[in-house]
Amino acid sequence: MISTIPAFQSGLNGIQKGLQSLDNNAAKIASADTFKSGADVTEPLVNMLSDKLQVQASAKVIETSNAMLGSIIDIKV
Repeated sequence: MISTIPAFQSGLNGIQKGLQSLDNNAAKIASADTFKSGADVTEPLVNMLSDKLQVQASAKVIETSNAMLGSIIDIKV
């Protein structure tokens, strides 16, 4: 039942996208080619901070939807 709540699903999707992006950016930083070529790793590092904020915000959406659902259940009981 809880997975069909739109806010919960939106939060879950946000976490998944943030973690995927975090993995991609970490791979860019960790790649040997990045350091051999002297490439700038600033962009992936900044993106990782953005990914972190996305995951945190999405987790807050899930937390809030869970609290709202609990309040609705309390009202109906």
